[in-house]
This record gives sequence, C-alpha cells and structure tokens, in this order.
Amino acid sequence: MNPSNHETCDAALAELPGWHVIDGRNAIGKVFRFADFSAAFAFMARVALLAEKMDHHPEWTNVYNRVDVVLTTHAAGGVTEKDLTMAHAMERYVG
Repeated sequence: MNPSNHETCDAALAELPGWHVIDGRNAIGKVFRFADFSAAFAFMARVALLAEKMDHHPEWTNVYNRVDVVLTTHAAGGVTEKDLTMAHAMERYVG
C-alpha cells in the first residue's frame, strides 16, 4: 500500500474489529470462528452471493468452524473501497 492508502486503510480498520493488514501484502484479513461447520458454511454461502453480486471475490479457507479471509483488489494492487465494503458486510453477517 502506498502511504496515503495505508493511512486510509488503518482508519477504516479501526471500525472493523479483528481485521488487520496482512504482513507483506497489500491486503486485509480476519479469522472468523463459528459454533460449528454449518454456521461457518452458512456464512460463506451468504458472502459468496454478495461476492458474485459485487464481482469481487475473497481469498478464503475453511476448516470446520473457522473461516480465514483475505481481501484485496488484485486489479488495483491493494485494498480498495470494495474490500472495505465486503469486510463491513461480513461483520453484519456474523453480527
């Protein structure tokens, strides 16, 4: 991230508990934990529908009740408003 983008990202992350800048990448991430696999999968299904609608897809992995998420806009070379919009939506989906 360039310095101005990094400052913008830091300010935005202050509103997103648990989200952080990924070391060595122009990306943000978070680990979500759920009660069980079904809850984790339901979260992923809901996010997948949004991702298709936005044409903006997360990098993620799922193991049982855990979903590790990385967001970046590859075409822009870093974090953009699309990533922050998706992060906020993910927070609403678990909230």
